[in-house]
Amino acid sequence: MSDLFDVLWLNVSPSLKGLDKPLLQYLSKHISVARWEYLQTKDEACSLDTAVTLLYDFLKSHDRPVHLAGHGMSGAIALLFARQYPQKVRSLALLAVASQSANTWQAHYYQQRLFFPLSREQILVNSVRTLFGNQSPANTKKLLTALTRDLDESPTPHSLFRLVHLPKGGVSMPIFVCGSKNDSVVTPPDLQDWQNFLKPEDTLWECAKGYHFFHYFYPQQVGKQMLSFWQRFTQNPELIPNSKLSLSCEG
Repeated sequence: MSDLFDVLWLNVSPSLKGLDKPLLQYLSKHISVARWEYLQTKDEACSLDTAVTLLYDFLKSHDRPVHLAGHGMSGAIALLFARQYPQKVRSLALLAVASQSANTWQAHYYQQRLFFPLSREQILVNSVRTLFGNQSPANTKKLLTALTRDLDESPTPHSLFRLVHLPKGGVSMPIFVCGSKNDSVVTPPDLQDWQNFLKPEDTLWECAKGYHFFHYFYPQQVGKQMLSFWQRFTQNPELIPNSKLSLSCEG
């Protein structure tokens, strides 16, 4: 397995994985990258620990540490994994992950449900505008469906009964943190709070725009920054050739 990939992209939101595609297509032209998916069953309790355990079960047979990356809740799970199994992670790339990594779009959704007299659909429609900017009616409908599914399918620890907080802090391996200057979920102050935990070899970068899913709107800009970060830890000055691989795991 050692030659299959060097970068492992995590996705724990099946309904939103298409938003990762432009970035992964760009990265795969320059470096070997695989996608690991966590598919939570409907009868399964939401558990970040389950996702972390299943990821370890996959990576325990990988004979060298990998570059781990993810967006939003997927990035939060990557962060939890890197803290529990640092020997398996060469570097960590977090996109739209606040220093309080439980601060996801789902947390914002439940906050609005708790404080505003709005229906689930009204808040989700507002969320489409917040997360993606103004969209056509057709796109809004598609994104509304995807966000509705994500609330049911992703292993978010939040609910109408409670909002969860995860431990803040850094990691032992090099870390790349990036976000968007017009993201209303992981706001610039939320992103800058990472400065309290970063080491000299770490990188914090902001995309000029693109809202919460900036990597979908600006895959080349984001991809170039990620490749530049990874190249610092690659022995060969030329990044490793592409190897297409997609993996999934049902909880």
